[in-house]
Order: sequence, then structure tokens, then C-alpha cells
Amino acid sequence: MARPAKPASVIKLEGKSHRTKKELRTREQVENSLLSGTKLKESEEVKNNPKAHQEFLRVKKLLAGIDKSDDLYGSVINRYCLTLAECSEFEEKRERTQELMDKLEMRSDEMEFTEFLKLQDGLAKQLISYDKQIQAKRKMLFDIEKENVMTIASALRSIPKTPEKKNNALKEALSG
Repeated sequence: MARPAKPASVIKLEGKSHRTKKELRTREQVENSLLSGTKLKESEEVKNNPKAHQEFLRVKKLLAGIDKSDDLYGSVINRYCLTLAECSEFEEKRERTQELMDKLEMRSDEMEFTEFLKLQDGLAKQLISYDKQIQAKRKMLFDIEKENVMTIASALRSIPKTPEKKNNALKEALSG
């Protein structure tokens, strides 16, 4: 697969390129046309969740660094932040359940064996349930990350490397 084209800002920073000034101007114009011009906005749901809010600020800063902090990606970024926070909550619940399992192990000699097995089985089922939820959330996060990167990369790939050549009508008419 071909490597995605470099944005015009990167080409300018490098200070050397085989591209003409016209090609760079065209590239910049196309890049700017791919954005809505509206700054990335945080949803109320994300603002009200401390973990999601913290992640939103981090991602927004990273996107601003590559000039992609546009509200065109807003719903995806907000969904990503909420899903990350939900995943973190399930991981905490799993840890607490594991701690309960460990405490149960320590106190196993204080109860009947069948009662111990029943409690242990219930906690094990809860751990498995949390693991499934965590895996599902991680899959969602991965899909969003993958799609978001591909969206940005595809936006860069859609930038023509050279400006469109205008046809000379007179030359075409003469050449037949």
C-alpha cells in the first residue's frame, strides 16, 4: 500500500521539496477544504464524566497539533472518550471483584466447602462477565482508533500531488 501524502505544512517545515509553489498552494487549499472550520466541541456527557473529559482534552490537544481539531470528527472523538471511560470503570469493577475473590480465599477455612464453592463460582462468573465487557469496549475503542486514523489518512490521500492541468482549448482545436 502506498504511503499517505505529506500535508503541505510538513513539506514547508522540511524546507526542501520537488513540488512547485503552485502545487503547494493547491495542496494547502484542498487540505483546508477537507475541514469544516468549526473547532472540536466536547459533549455535555463527556464534560460530566471526569475520565472522559480528561481524555477529550488530551485527544483535542493532539489533534490540534496536526491541525485536525475539527468538529467534523467531534462525535467520534466524544464517543471514543466515553467508551474509554466506560472501559476504565469496568476494569475497576473487575479489580474489586478480584479483591473479593482473594479475601474469600483467605477466609475459606471459616465456612463450609459447598458454601465456599458457591461464592467462588458467583465471583468467577462476575469476573468473566466484566472481562467480556472490557473486551467488547476495547474492540470498540480499537475500531474507533482505526477508523479515525484511516479517515485522517484518507483525507491526506485525497489531496492531489499535482495541481490539475488546465487544457488549452486553442491547442486542442488545432491538434484535432
